[in-house]
Amino acid sequence: MRIVNTGQAEAWNGYEGEHWAGHHDRYDAVNSGFNDALLEAAAIGPRDRVLDVGCGNGQVTRLAARRAASGEVLGVDLSAPMLARARSLAEREDVRNAAFEQGDAQVHPFPDGGFDAAVSRFGVMFFADPVAAFGNVRRALRDGGRLAFLSMTGLAENDLGAVFAAAAPRPEAVVGHGGPLSLSDPGDVQEILEGAGFRDVTCRRVEAEQVWGRDARDAAEFLAAWGPVRHNLGQADGIGAALADALRPFERDGAVRLRSTAWLVRARR
Repeated sequence: MRIVNTGQAEAWNGYEGEHWAGHHDRYDAVNSGFNDALLEAAAIGPRDRVLDVGCGNGQVTRLAARRAASGEVLGVDLSAPMLARARSLAEREDVRNAAFEQGDAQVHPFPDGGFDAAVSRFGVMFFADPVAAFGNVRRALRDGGRLAFLSMTGLAENDLGAVFAAAAPRPEAVVGHGGPLSLSDPGDVQEILEGAGFRDVTCRRVEAEQVWGRDARDAAEFLAAWGPVRHNLGQADGIGAALADALRPFERDGAVRLRSTAWLVRARR
């Protein structure tokens, strides 16, 4: 297995990956509101071969496999802990046409033209060289093959930005300027994908509700343990209390519910 994105490999096989694998249900509660929009954009047919890039704990992989009931889906990720969780969940749910491989999507030896569609739910923002990585994904698609993925918008466009503003002078400092926000500018997204050889690139803003916890205290503890927050703010005094205070106005119907937006990106080989 060849890895060029060594920094991300270290993170996702260390604390970050362990936390996501150990709290897969909570992260899915945060992100699953976007699933339908993503899968519909990918237009997955019953016999399609689908690649899930940065598949993590594999919820999207399993959902795609159900849509491609007579096809097959491959989930690829850097994180061994998350892939172990993905395999166990697929087995538990008896999803037999999904497989998982550990690899760096930038250099992974995908079969040329081996897939009809590639999807990703917030798993493509961490490439060391995004043009090279998307170029490798493009190579893996057949002619006319479809790419659909989700990436974060700027924090100012989401309730999460208001929450982080209570804990840091600049909300973007909480998650850093690379990583999660690296594809938050649609102009950058179009330039990267066209540089990788894709055509018909479109970016559409979509909205979903994110469930972060049972109440403000529970959500604050979970949010403070999220990798980017933990890395950029550490164990700063009062961070948990500040986050809980900021999250309290979003308590509704037995949960903390934040409005979130994302870019839904589509392109073709």
